[in-house]
Amino acid sequence: MLNLELDFTGKVAIVTGAASGMGLLSAQNLAAGGAKVVLVDVNDEALQAAVAGIRAKGGDAAGQVVDVRDYSQVEAAAKFTVERYRRIDILINCAGGYAGRIFQRKERFKDMPLEVLDWGMDVNFKAPIYFCRAVLNQMFEQKSGVIINLGSVDGVTGSCAIEYSAAKGGMISLTKSLAVYGAPYGVRACCVSPGPVLTRAAMANMPTRLERAAEPQEIVDMIVFLCSDKAAFATGSNFVVDGGRSCGGYKA
Repeated sequence: MLNLELDFTGKVAIVTGAASGMGLLSAQNLAAGGAKVVLVDVNDEALQAAVAGIRAKGGDAAGQVVDVRDYSQVEAAAKFTVERYRRIDILINCAGGYAGRIFQRKERFKDMPLEVLDWGMDVNFKAPIYFCRAVLNQMFEQKSGVIINLGSVDGVTGSCAIEYSAAKGGMISLTKSLAVYGAPYGVRACCVSPGPVLTRAAMANMPTRLERAAEPQEIVDMIVFLCSDKAAFATGSNFVVDGGRSCGGYKA
């Protein structure tokens, strides 16, 4: 779990996609370090279970059911956080996923239904932009804040999941632009781009130079470190944690 030297006491975090996977693990790690955490997800039942699990271990957590494609719901989650905890120190944009897999569509990009492509672009790219917009006024007022965007090695190398890779590549540029925009106000932004992660069994079959997929905690360790004061000079960068997959030599 969390390195106890990373102290988040007094910090307030919003984590999207927080009912499962690396979003949930990030929220749990931050709460273990003393942060107050608002978990955001569209799955109400799983969200409430995640919040209850953090509270059962002594953490301070709240949940907000949000369709991240709807700016009014995104804005309401940010407002809730400020009203409840008086500040927003950390935003982690974890919500996302390849739409073809989520909707169990087997078509290639040229035949993929437009509504599936739209979902992928909205959740993987538009939603992080929405959340960044919703929290920046508070962060600027505080003169501090950290935004972590979850990219993907596919956003670095490209892949046949075209709209997914395009969105994840956009996260890298979004991060750089946020770093430029936020620097005068003490706001940092970093992107973490994982390779295959064992949040799904199928990921184990994706080749890397280290000949394995990452454990989720290995990715979350980077996310949590970048949220901490120990990474205070890191902003605008994309941190690729992919076991060397982006070094090349593999069939995508």
